[in-house]
Amino acid sequence: MSIQAILSQHAKEAVKKLYDTEIETIEFQPTRKDFEGDITLVTFPMLRQVKTNPVKLGEDIGNYLVENVAEVSRFNVVKGFLNIVLSDSYYLDFFNGMKDREDFGIVPPASDAKGIIVEYSSPNTNKPLHLGHIRNNLLGYSVAEILKAAGNKVYKTQIINDRGIHICKSMLAWKRFGNGETPQSAGVKGDKLVGNYYVKFDKEYKKEISELMAQGKTEEEAKAQAPILVEAKEMLRKWEAGDPEVVELWEMMNQWVYDGFEKTYDALGVDFDKNYYESQTYLLGKDVVTQGLEKGIFYRKEDGSVWIDLTDEGLDEKIVLRSDGTAVYMTQDIGTAIQRVKDFDINGMVYTVGNEQDYHFKVLFLILKKLGYDWADYLYHLSYGMVDLPSGKMKSREGTVVDADDLIVEMTETARAISEELGKLDGYSDEEKEELYRIIGLGALKYYILKVDPKKRILFNPEESVDFQGNTGPFIQYTYARIQSIIRKADFDYSKAVGEDYEFHEKEKELLKQLELFPETVQLAAENHSPALIANYVYDLVKEFNSFYQNVTILGADTETEKIFRVQLSKAVASVIKSGFALLGIQVPERM
Repeated sequence: MSIQAILSQHAKEAVKKLYDTEIETIEFQPTRKDFEGDITLVTFPMLRQVKTNPVKLGEDIGNYLVENVAEVSRFNVVKGFLNIVLSDSYYLDFFNGMKDREDFGIVPPASDAKGIIVEYSSPNTNKPLHLGHIRNNLLGYSVAEILKAAGNKVYKTQIINDRGIHICKSMLAWKRFGNGETPQSAGVKGDKLVGNYYVKFDKEYKKEISELMAQGKTEEEAKAQAPILVEAKEMLRKWEAGDPEVVELWEMMNQWVYDGFEKTYDALGVDFDKNYYESQTYLLGKDVVTQGLEKGIFYRKEDGSVWIDLTDEGLDEKIVLRSDGTAVYMTQDIGTAIQRVKDFDINGMVYTVGNEQDYHFKVLFLILKKLGYDWADYLYHLSYGMVDLPSGKMKSREGTVVDADDLIVEMTETARAISEELGKLDGYSDEEKEELYRIIGLGALKYYILKVDPKKRILFNPEESVDFQGNTGPFIQYTYARIQSIIRKADFDYSKAVGEDYEFHEKEKELLKQLELFPETVQLAAENHSPALIANYVYDLVKEFNSFYQNVTILGADTETEKIFRVQLSKAVASVIKSGFALLGIQVPERM
């Protein structure tokens, strides 16, 4: 039982015994820094039921806790706040219970637990991954790891958008201008090569529009009649009809892209349990729509298109099948969701998709609910803000996006420049240096993006992210490496248990209080689908450790017991830093 639960139970007993009143909930908060105490009980909410003044109520409960709870040593009351001081023996018991556990704060899933699917990445196969995809991947991967740590079975998936007019644009441009070029012959990653042809298509399309407008066409007519677009639409029609030549070209170019994506995912340190492909799922929802028509959930318009009316729920009417019977994105998403529930034993899905799709997911979840699926109540849209650069917005058609691979390389280079300037890598081999630059650079990128609440927009500044001071990944990694150095220098047996009579230094106790919050933070981060809660918890832990490090002598402490305890405490802090960062997909170096 947690200390909060113990105190809550006894506080309720106190009010029942002293005031003959039943209290349902007790409110706690951390004690403010300027008062003595470890945890504070707030009396004001109780005054609605207990007829007394807040100070007297606080003192009555405080006296009862001191007499009846072994973990409480003393208290003080400030206005209506009961500041409770916990005994050193409580903290020592807590520490002895967690110090050697690498899985502290991590809950294994129950054997009968149902799973949660986390969908992320879900790229188009007409361009390489960019900075926006990086935020998506890092968020999705981290949320999956956090949900897993909170005791859930988790399955990571993506749906690859590998069909549609955008794919045909790249295919047609390659056919016209490629001269048989391949990723191997060009020495270019496959996704980049295909992306280059997508940009090439757009340039040719704009050129043709200008030529048609010069011949007297309106802009609208020119856009619709440009020969390259007409040909791309014909190619899409042939693909949907299964034309062997078009399908063969599509398979070849898509494979180039998949191979390229895999290299990026590998460099970024993210993975998937199952890939879904739009080319295989886009028809899935059509049967469901037919069944929904029979049940009166959907209705058919005069032109043959099928819709759902959601105006009663404050939304609008939404098309689910075009008049020619072809599927729209919504149809596909309905079918894919149902298929996933067949594929995995789950009761929840998290969709990691930018906030421009907020409305789409409101509609999707509502439709699935109306179709009678109970699990629709457990669907969650992990909506996130865009990533901007100091230079402005990104546009993939114009080739002005920040490429994910280039950014990963740039982060490594930035880490190299700053590390060399600091000059702390004497005795490292070139290979060790390169690995360290990669770990620091990627850690900086991931932490900078994940420390921000997912809903907020981010202005990404690479140099700022690789600062070795402040709320950054490298600052935290450096503290972890510093602790490893302390452990390496400890030339004595620090495995011995510390006796019950050990008296804590104030800084040791502050650090123990911060460690105690980790399990609760993991659960909170899972409930809120927010890696930012983990990131900022680890930063607070590191700040607390650095304050401890500056104020307390570790290896040169006065007594052997102090030395032993402080090394053990430092080691436990390092372990929690490593666990917290693993939930963000960030590695920690042993030396820096």
